[in-house]
Amino acid sequence: MPELPEVETVRDGLERHVLGRTVLDVEVLREYSVRRHEAGPLDLVGRLRGRVLSAAVRRGKFLWVLLDEASAGDALLVHLGMSGQLLVREPGAQDAAHPHLRVRIALDDGSWLDFVDQRTFGHLSVQDLVATRDGGPGGAGSPVQELPVPVAHIARDLLDPSLDRGRLVEAVRARRTGIKRALLDQGLVSGIGNIYADEGLWRAQLHHERAAGSLTRAEVGRALDGAHAVMSEALRQGGTSFDALYVNVNGQSGYFDRSLAVYGQEGRPCPRCGTPVRREAFMNRSAFTCPACQRPPRAARRAVP
Repeated sequence: MPELPEVETVRDGLERHVLGRTVLDVEVLREYSVRRHEAGPLDLVGRLRGRVLSAAVRRGKFLWVLLDEASAGDALLVHLGMSGQLLVREPGAQDAAHPHLRVRIALDDGSWLDFVDQRTFGHLSVQDLVATRDGGPGGAGSPVQELPVPVAHIARDLLDPSLDRGRLVEAVRARRTGIKRALLDQGLVSGIGNIYADEGLWRAQLHHERAAGSLTRAEVGRALDGAHAVMSEALRQGGTSFDALYVNVNGQSGYFDRSLAVYGQEGRPCPRCGTPVRREAFMNRSAFTCPACQRPPRAARRAVP
């Protein structure tokens, strides 16, 4: 599933290519892809037709496009799911429809914004906006202090200037769970998924099963710093792509998978110490660690607050 760097890459592409454009029409080719728009496909089309795409905004892994003026009170919410893509088709481009095209948005300059989704876990909907709990901007890309209703419970992410870092550290230490589970909790800190949690913990030299409540403030800070650094580096490289399912709005893949230290590297030498990377089962997924650099809880020194 796309994580923060991948979604931010798409947000940036939308900001550069479609903002200021007016929606001429919308074609829903698969109703399931607009299932979260409770009033149905025809209502979604009606609420988008004639609207101006005014700002592309992201919080964590969630992406939305503000419609018309900031006071309009609604936005096009995009959830990419596991394989969703937003692709901009330039004016005059050959109309070779993608085999997994689900929704097509025609814009007033002759271009299209296509929602492509092979596995159909993603979806589009028009959602009302509510005020942010802390009075700060809803997310990256706009100063508007509102966000879509389904995103209201999502915490700020590590790249958000409005994040209260000290409060987050204490919230992590209050959790009665492993540190990786805490990092994956989107209500605690958003944007971190399986890939960047593993990579960030490797940089922090912390095992994913270390109890969050047993960590010192400095150790939690290292975990957050590691995740922040790895996501920032991935963002500069356009995100992480393992196949053609994740691309930016121009159809290009990211390259950060070539820089991964442990994720997906089972049996390969740790870049820091040379010990073979280990894969372990984790929440119906996998966790990748260096058994030498990231000592498991039973071998870890008891933390002192």
